[in-house]
Amino acid sequence: MSRTLTDVDDAMVTFPQQQLGTKTKRDTINRALAIAASISADDRARALRWLPANADAFLDFDVLEAREQAGL
Repeated sequence: MSRTLTDVDDAMVTFPQQQLGTKTKRDTINRALAIAASISADDRARALRWLPANADAFLDFDVLEAREQAGL
C-alpha cells in the first residue's frame, strides 16, 4: 500500500462515510474505490438505462430536493 497526500473536501466525505458505515476518511475512500472498481462499464450503462424508468419507485425526489436545498 502506498501513502498519498491529497486534499479531500470534508463535506464530500461525510455522506459516503455515513452510507458506508466507515469510521475514517481513509476507510471511506478505500471502500468507495473498491466499490467503483468492482462495477464494470456495462453494469453502469445498464443501470443508467434502468434508472429513468424505475427511479420513482425507489427515490423520493421531494426529500432529495429538500436535502439539497438545505445543503445536506
